[in-house]
Amino acid sequence: MGRIIGITGIDTGIGKTYVTGLLARVLNNRGIRVITAKAVQTGSSTQIAEDILQHRRLMGIPLQKEDEAGLTCPYSYRLPASPQLAAREEGETIDPSKIASCLTTLAHAWDIVLVEGAGGLLVPLTDRYTFLSFFQEYRIPVCLVTSARLGSINHTWLTMEMLLQHDIEVLSIFYNLFPPAYPPITEDSYNLFSSLWPTIPIVRIPYGDDPRPIEETRFAPVLRAIT
Repeated sequence: MGRIIGITGIDTGIGKTYVTGLLARVLNNRGIRVITAKAVQTGSSTQIAEDILQHRRLMGIPLQKEDEAGLTCPYSYRLPASPQLAAREEGETIDPSKIASCLTTLAHAWDIVLVEGAGGLLVPLTDRYTFLSFFQEYRIPVCLVTSARLGSINHTWLTMEMLLQHDIEVLSIFYNLFPPAYPPITEDSYNLFSSLWPTIPIVRIPYGDDPRPIEETRFAPVLRAIT
């Protein structure tokens, strides 16, 4: 059975989708059979979840049969809101065990399953159940996406505290440099994160055109942690 890895972030719009697709591409290039998933998509009106379409584009591969079957995104809603509200607006309730079942099915066919969350760590799937609850219950290690933008130190520190206090393994931190920040802020935040969590590899994702050129060698510490 393959390994399931969560991709979470300090906020919405932080770059989780980009990092998920990019990491999958790097793993693919190393000969590792990897598929991505989106636990819940909101704000989408397409048959295939928009983030899944973006993952496949970044990976440079076509849609998979698992995408067509709905295994890679078991829940998709039109309202751009938190998952529990978007589901309620359509008369549904999200069942976390259904998400876990889909991921397990994928893990039986693939070496690695990267599952992207929605928003930040404490975004609710149901009224009392968050992505933190999900990762903890199903013992899913995570990669955290953060940035250099204003407020990121607070959000990153809080998120890491929650993950570590709940015994969720953090495999890596992705430091997304989009949008670009004032250079002293960029370096100061990076140095702070490195000093706070010296054993966790931090990968800088440079600012540039999409898809941004990435030196795959910088992923080496993360690949060791993941594989």
